[in-house]
Amino acid sequence: MAVDDWEMREMHDKVRLSRSERLALLRIEAVLRQDRRFTRRMGTPRREFWLPAAVLLLGAASVFVAVMGIRTYDPALLWCFALLWPLTLFQAFRLRCRSARPRPRPDAGTTHWL
Repeated sequence: MAVDDWEMREMHDKVRLSRSERLALLRIEAVLRQDRRFTRRMGTPRREFWLPAAVLLLGAASVFVAVMGIRTYDPALLWCFALLWPLTLFQAFRLRCRSARPRPRPDAGTTHWL
């Protein structure tokens, strides 16, 4: 008998786990959180990659547009640099703030039924 997501949500309120069951479930969740292959297979998005890549690409594009604008004296390129540079600085600031934020330990996650 298959149980769909809606039935599981309804059953969630009716099911109470014992202390030993909750601890066993927490151990299983901790092991699954540390398994990178499992995370990849489950399709969990890795957001850590996109912000550094965006900063790198925006920085490279800003430098390229600035150098080409200065070399050719083309106002369109200089205006492109004027638009790209603040965006690059904003993204670099976000990256700096994220890297300074303390990261939670993998075993620090608790579930809502504890």
